[in-house]
Amino acid sequence: MTKSKPVLIDRHPGRSAQTIGLAHALGTDPELIHYPSVGVVGTKGDSQCYLGVMSKVDAIHASLRNRIGQAPGLLKLRLVQPEYTIATSDGIRNGTREMRYSLIGREVTHDALCEHLEATGLAGTIAVVACDKPPVGTLAALLEHNQPAIIMSDGPIHPGIDPNSGEPLDIVSAYQVAGNPDDAFRHHIACHACPGIGSCGGMFTYNTMQTFIGVVGMQPLHMVAPASDDPRRVKEFADELVGYLADMMEKGLNPRDIVKRDSIRNAVIVAMAIGGSTNVTLHAPEIARAAGYADFWKDIMTPEEFNHLSRDVVPVLTDARPYGTYSMVDIDRVGGVQVIVRELLEAGLLNGDMMTCTGETLSAQVARLGAKASDGEVIRTVEKPYKPTGGLRVLGGNLSPDFSAILKLAGVEGGLENNNFRGIARVFEGEQGLLDALDRTPESFQNNDMIIVRYEGPSGAPGMPEMLDPTSRITTLCRERGIVVGLMTDARFSGGSVGLVIGHVGPEAALGGPIAFIKNGDEIVVDLNTSTLNCTALNDPATLAKRKAVWESEVAANGGTHPKCGIADTRLLHRARQTAVPATRGGGMHPNREVWVRAPRAAERTRFVPANKYRPEANKAF
Repeated sequence: MTKSKPVLIDRHPGRSAQTIGLAHALGTDPELIHYPSVGVVGTKGDSQCYLGVMSKVDAIHASLRNRIGQAPGLLKLRLVQPEYTIATSDGIRNGTREMRYSLIGREVTHDALCEHLEATGLAGTIAVVACDKPPVGTLAALLEHNQPAIIMSDGPIHPGIDPNSGEPLDIVSAYQVAGNPDDAFRHHIACHACPGIGSCGGMFTYNTMQTFIGVVGMQPLHMVAPASDDPRRVKEFADELVGYLADMMEKGLNPRDIVKRDSIRNAVIVAMAIGGSTNVTLHAPEIARAAGYADFWKDIMTPEEFNHLSRDVVPVLTDARPYGTYSMVDIDRVGGVQVIVRELLEAGLLNGDMMTCTGETLSAQVARLGAKASDGEVIRTVEKPYKPTGGLRVLGGNLSPDFSAILKLAGVEGGLENNNFRGIARVFEGEQGLLDALDRTPESFQNNDMIIVRYEGPSGAPGMPEMLDPTSRITTLCRERGIVVGLMTDARFSGGSVGLVIGHVGPEAALGGPIAFIKNGDEIVVDLNTSTLNCTALNDPATLAKRKAVWESEVAANGGTHPKCGIADTRLLHRARQTAVPATRGGGMHPNREVWVRAPRAAERTRFVPANKYRPEANKAF
């Protein structure tokens, strides 16, 4: 019998026939088919993000094959062929109804890898990941499987350059010129925005989550930032990964030994410090769930502590796009993610004792890598940061009773007088209505409008699409006219979105959340002093009751689903409509909307309290 814990392969000739055949086809010893299985997986989809994945998978597979055998010093393991998952392209599909499949793609990745890991019985896995959602689905599957595993980013794309102006470009640049009347100029930007291969290069969701995965301990820190076409990714990194995996298997070091309460907290703090994507508050709950913690906002970090850290303790260190100047390849140029981690460790903001996939603690890994000091331009210091406060804020209030609404404060370009915004609601029942208005009547948007886009949540859309297209057009409109237009939605945003944009408002409209009861002309108040999002009209119980009754009658007349919800005309969309949980619980799909956790465990607290030695007056334990 094999010693592999996940699956037992006996010597039945029927079950052995194909494993023997595969061993011959893959060039490995058939005598090893009853030893633990190892293999490489990759994520693929329809965009440049994924074009480099196969070469890395092939390089790692070859390195594994060269290390497997029965001679002294080799690994007695069964090698399986590489497998791939599929996902949509966020960049290509933004602003279309196909974008509803993006977050669902995280779930599809998870399901596909669950089948592969469990049914194949992998006792050791190396994953190469690209784009936004597949990496999170991959990590979640590895955490549930809980056998030695390690992740490597495929790598970011290089920024484009406008040959006329010399200005750097990226995909957000292309979305921001969508409303420009000059067809030739729009095409010119599109042609130069995304040269080469790799995932989005700014501090958008991809690089936010790759940094998260590195800091949480499941990816070597020095492998996060190099570009997709960096030759290290198919040369030395491949051999290093095999060495790390072999060490994990020998020691019995599993993902849940790495991803614990404090390592998740570390990763969230770093996401704040890099001005990361709002999607981290959607993905961190899913990662925590897969690691055995049912409720991120109770087990890992409360909204109160999250806001305290972001407001008073954690500064933004990176001058990075979309709110700044530089891209991930620039962060690699000045020393990589390990520089950011070193700076935060030395300031007292991270627990350096957490284990990582390299077999070292976070502090020991940073020390071994010889992390440089901050360069002071691309990566600033905690003492002299790029921005004094962290990049994210969660909001409560009568529009967000679940404390689910999220604002990327690092990307706000104006409109907050004394940390307050008062706007007038302009309601759109779905993203397409807003896009039509931005196309046809952009002049109709006025200073201090607060756009409401609803029925685009996990259940309502269904699928919770991100809204890079409208937010980019609004950003350009505001810059050109010198006005402030906010946007709030029960959907989500790209990490490339900037401006006064608030997502994940919950409960969502499709489930009868207060966002469903806003009317055109209502006053909307964003108060960052109290971290609240309110509709003044809904403070009146009679008004709230009257509007809720109208909504309930519309739902009843339409067979239990509000008529403004999107059409769920595929099995995947129907599944999301019926099973999607709120963003606060990860936005995933669970039967009866009951979050499922494999082998739940208690969130053990340590004595470590994040602190900023340069702001001792702000330090506080929760």
